[in-house]
Amino acid sequence: MKYRRLTKEQLEELHPEFINFLATQTITAAEWDDIKANKPEVAEQEIDVFSDLVWEGVLTKAKYLEHISPQTMNLFHLQEKEISLISVMVGDELIDITTKEGYAWLQKNLMDDTVKLFTAVKKYSDDPNGDKFKLIEQGAIITKGDLFNYFDDLMELGKEKNGF
Repeated sequence: MKYRRLTKEQLEELHPEFINFLATQTITAAEWDDIKANKPEVAEQEIDVFSDLVWEGVLTKAKYLEHISPQTMNLFHLQEKEISLISVMVGDELIDITTKEGYAWLQKNLMDDTVKLFTAVKKYSDDPNGDKFKLIEQGAIITKGDLFNYFDDLMELGKEKNGF
């Protein structure tokens, strides 16, 4: 298994797709019931293969990831050949940007000395989807990129004002 098995809830949500997956392998509902009852290890393998297919599709389509902790916001743009990162770090441990109040503070105090902005770009390894999956396993979530684009635009404005 390349990624990880989908949770029971995810599998239930993807039940129609799983039925189609079994159908592509010419496994009928009756055969599936028989496999589950008499060959549970084969059933587990089928679920693992389906899980990998789902993950592969999701990771291929993902364009942005976010990982936000109390003092750090890591925003990733998943491009074709590389991952761009915008990292926002708050040096004041009393500020928790995962709360509504803490995030409001960050929005008002972006130029505060305790707030640091960093950017980085990293080329993918030989397995781009594996790289993306590692970030998800570390707590990142797939997003539409609103925060990444917000901070990216802010930094572009800052460069124009400063003559960069």
